[in-house]
Amino acid sequence: MTRTTYAARSAALIGALALTLAACASSSATPGSTASASSAPASAGGLVVGTLLPQTGSLAFLGPPEIAGVNLAIKDINDAGGVLGSDVTVEHADSSDGDHAEVATQSVTDLISKKVQAIIGAASSTVTLNVIDDVTAAKIVQISGANTATKLSGYSPFYFRTAPPDTVQGAALGSLIVSDQVKKLGILVFNDDYGTSLRDVIVKTVEESGVEVTYGKAGQEFDPAASDFKNDVTSVLATQPDAIAIVAFDQTKQIIPDLVAAGFDASKLYLVDGNTSNYSKDFPAGTLKNAQGTIPGAFPTEEFQGRLKSIDSTLTDYSYAAESYDATILAALAAVAGKGTDGATIQKNMAAVSGADGGDECTSFKDCVALLDSGKGITYKGQAGVGPFNAKNDPSSAYIGVYQYQDDNSYKFMKSVFGES
Repeated sequence: MTRTTYAARSAALIGALALTLAACASSSATPGSTASASSAPASAGGLVVGTLLPQTGSLAFLGPPEIAGVNLAIKDINDAGGVLGSDVTVEHADSSDGDHAEVATQSVTDLISKKVQAIIGAASSTVTLNVIDDVTAAKIVQISGANTATKLSGYSPFYFRTAPPDTVQGAALGSLIVSDQVKKLGILVFNDDYGTSLRDVIVKTVEESGVEVTYGKAGQEFDPAASDFKNDVTSVLATQPDAIAIVAFDQTKQIIPDLVAAGFDASKLYLVDGNTSNYSKDFPAGTLKNAQGTIPGAFPTEEFQGRLKSIDSTLTDYSYAAESYDATILAALAAVAGKGTDGATIQKNMAAVSGADGGDECTSFKDCVALLDSGKGITYKGQAGVGPFNAKNDPSSAYIGVYQYQDDNSYKFMKSVFGES
C-alpha cells in the first residue's frame, strides 16, 4: 500500500480525524501500546525505533494493527534481553495519508530529532514517497510493512519493505479475474502512485489472457479528493463490463452504493488491499456477498492474533500487523548481527538476517540471536511468510490472501496464492 486487513482484517481503505490536533503529534504512547514497548526511557546507545503509521486520515483503520505489531515485536525483543544488552524503545508518530502530506513531513522531522535509527512505515506508498528522501538522507533505515508501489523497488539502500510490491498482488488479482472467466473488465482507479502501479499490473495480467479492459486505463483515473464519484461510475458502466475492479481507499464507501444504485451486481466486484475492508456497518446486509478482494501477506494464525490482542484488546482487524512485526524484528536482528544500533549498521545487515546469504532458519528473535551469538548466519522466518530480501530490498517471495465477502459484508479468508517478485 498499502492498505488492507485480514479476515476480520476488514481492511483496506485509506478521512482525516482531528488533524489539527494530530498534525504535529509524535507520541511515545498510543492506544494499545504497552509501557515496556513505548514509554520506557531510551538507554544510552540503545536501539530507538520510530513508527510512521496512520493515526488519522483515510488510512487510520490500518494504524492499530500495525502499531500493535510493532509493540508486540518490541515486547518480544525486550523479553529476550533487548538489543546488545539494552531495551529497545519506540517513538510513535502519525503519518496520516497522502492528502495531508504535512503531517508525515512534521512527524519525520520529529523522529529524526529523537534520533531514531529505524522507522517502521509508512502504510501508504504515497506518504513514503513524500518523506523517504528525508529519512534515508539521515541514514535512518525505513522499513514498511504495507507499501506496495512498484516505484519503491530499489529506491534507496536504506529502504526495505516486508510487503510484496504490486507486481505480486496485481498478478494474483489478475489471475483470479481470469480464472473467474471474466471477459470484459472495468477498473475504477484513483490517481495515486499506489493505484496506478497496481492498475498497470492488473491490466497487463488480464490482457495477456484475453480479457478486454473496457475502462480504467492510463488517463481514465479519478481524483481521490473529489467530493463524489458518480461521473466515474457512469463512465465505467457505460462500457458494459462483466466485472469491475476498484483500486482505491476510503473512496470505495461512496463508489459501491453508486454502482449498486445503478443496477450493477456487486458480487462481480474485485477489491484490493487498500479497500478490502469490513463494511458490515456501512452497507445493507448482502450488498457485497461473493465479491472478492486480495490482501498481501499470509493469513495471521490464531496464536499470533491472540498475542496482538494482548497488546491492543480492541483489535478486530489485523492488516499488516505481521509485516510490521517482522520489520521490527529484522531491524533489531540487523543491529545484533552488526553489533551496532546506528542506521548504517542496521542497513548493512538487513538482507543477511532475512536470509539473503543463506543461514539457519529461526522463527523468533530469541532463537535468532542465539544463532548469531554462536557465529552462524540466519534466515529469519517471520509471521508474514515472506522470503529474504532481494537486490531491490523487496521480499523475494510472498503470499497474497484471497478473501470473499459474506452476507454481513465482512470478508472471509479463502486461500493464499504464492508469488515471487
